[in-house]
Amino acid sequence: MSARKTRRPSGRPLPGWLAFVACLSALVLGLVGPDASAQAADDAPPAESAAPPPAPPPGGYKSGLYPMPNDAETPLAFMPPGSAATPVPSEEIYPPQTITIRFNHKKHTKDLKQTCKSCHAAAFTSDKVADRLMPKAEQCDACHDIDHSDLRDVKAGTDANGQCVFCHIGDKAGEKGSVAPMVLPNANLVFTHKKHLDRNIQCGQCHGQVGELELATRDQLPRMAGCFSCHNMSGAAQGQAKGACTTCHTARNDGRMITSFTTGNLVPPQWMHNAAHTPDFIERHKSVAANDSAFCGSCHTTNECTDCHDGRVRPRKVHPNDWLSIHAQSARQDNPRCASCHQAQTFCGDCHRRVGVARDTGSGNRLTGRRFHPPAAEFTTAPRGPNHHAWEAMRNLNACVSCHTERDCATCHATKGLSGGHGVNPHPIGFRDKCGAAFARNPRPCLVCHQSNDPFVRACQ
Repeated sequence: MSARKTRRPSGRPLPGWLAFVACLSALVLGLVGPDASAQAADDAPPAESAAPPPAPPPGGYKSGLYPMPNDAETPLAFMPPGSAATPVPSEEIYPPQTITIRFNHKKHTKDLKQTCKSCHAAAFTSDKVADRLMPKAEQCDACHDIDHSDLRDVKAGTDANGQCVFCHIGDKAGEKGSVAPMVLPNANLVFTHKKHLDRNIQCGQCHGQVGELELATRDQLPRMAGCFSCHNMSGAAQGQAKGACTTCHTARNDGRMITSFTTGNLVPPQWMHNAAHTPDFIERHKSVAANDSAFCGSCHTTNECTDCHDGRVRPRKVHPNDWLSIHAQSARQDNPRCASCHQAQTFCGDCHRRVGVARDTGSGNRLTGRRFHPPAAEFTTAPRGPNHHAWEAMRNLNACVSCHTERDCATCHATKGLSGGHGVNPHPIGFRDKCGAAFARNPRPCLVCHQSNDPFVRACQ
């Protein structure tokens, strides 16, 4: 009976209070359900994180760091033309560079079949040295798994070749979005790639076999000896390859080459007319200037020549440190010519008087047994031997006049009588037949010894 009272008939509706509780519960669950779900997600174990980027092999990447693997010597056949004459490029023409990437040219040209133009297309339209010929970073993105579209926010990929350290040198390359900058100063030249390429002068004719190398350095820059294969031709063979220095070298407004740079002074190499400015060039420069003075004029003015040759400038490097002890022999040979810089009667004479070897030096100043000339039996009296003063005077009269005046010579060589000389004939055999030419050229030396009415002088007039 009681059981029947508790059983609710299936057709009767739920009580009102129960329906209200059910709706309220549904509303609360609808409001707190998302938060509850989020809370449940937060409380759940974290999902697996992304994989770290590929790391370089132990010891780092080895290829593309040097021109040849393991920094082996580059064969001469791979070097630019002219490297045999100039193994190292001039720092005055090509300032030092800082290359902070690794790159394997041989892999790109041999394995990947890339051409020079694939990366250096700008060279084919370049008409000045200041043009940037290196490829832009975005160009690498076509093959490497990396995005350089925004250099302030480079996005590395997941492949090893898309990591910053794959190309950029440094343990922390790419950290905080920075890499070591490359320093490639402009060459101190006047040069246009376009003109050379338009004339079918290909890259290897100036830069050597870069496709056989890994990293290309400044050693692959052109050498002047190689340029001369075209620019130093003669006649019609030269064509439009002009040979003037300022065709390639930078110049001042007056046309002379600029030779002073922060890396040093530009001087000719040894193979160019033997004009290397080595310590012995003081002796050699006379033959270089005599062969081609215009060559010297490419860098020097005539004032630079006259300042030395007129004696206004006396370069201290002309004579070695022990010159005082050995200059006597060179003075007799007159090589280099002493009078080019020194006044014989003052500079030479004053020094000789001080040390007691001059003719007019007081005997008290002269050291015992010290004399400038050989004994009189050899130097002044007959017969004439190899040490006789006649031969010394003919070999180098400047050595005599450094101490002696014309009066000293006239003491013996002037004619007797009014001239007061001893009448010693200084003229060689046969001089009478050619004295007319000597008198016409310069009569003054004749009148030192001869009177104007001397019959010997009249015979030569």
